[in-house]
Amino acid sequence: MNVLPTIEKHWALLTACLFLIITGLSLSPLDSLPSAPGSDKIHHLIAYAALVFPVALRQPNRWLWFVIFFIGYSGLIELIQPYVNRYGEWLDMLANTAGVVCGVALATAINAFRNRRLKD
Repeated sequence: MNVLPTIEKHWALLTACLFLIITGLSLSPLDSLPSAPGSDKIHHLIAYAALVFPVALRQPNRWLWFVIFFIGYSGLIELIQPYVNRYGEWLDMLANTAGVVCGVALATAINAFRNRRLKD
């Protein structure tokens, strides 16, 4: 089953849902960090790659503004976190930015592959 058309069709809803989930998880006060497999930075990278992927795949008008917004927003989250009993870390923002870059790169590669297949 090819999920790419579904992602492209519902890109705005997916992006909004992921944005709300990331915001909620990032700003929920915690007594201690939950135990999760893998590195915290990898979790940040995956979250922001997933956030930007539908936008980059669909490429609506001004999609680059979404990319800039997500990177800026990740920095804002890091600034707010100390006020909600969390730790703001600039390395988290770096991981978020890397995630945005990876999400855009993956979507760009998929679009290029599909366009090439259509030309053949």
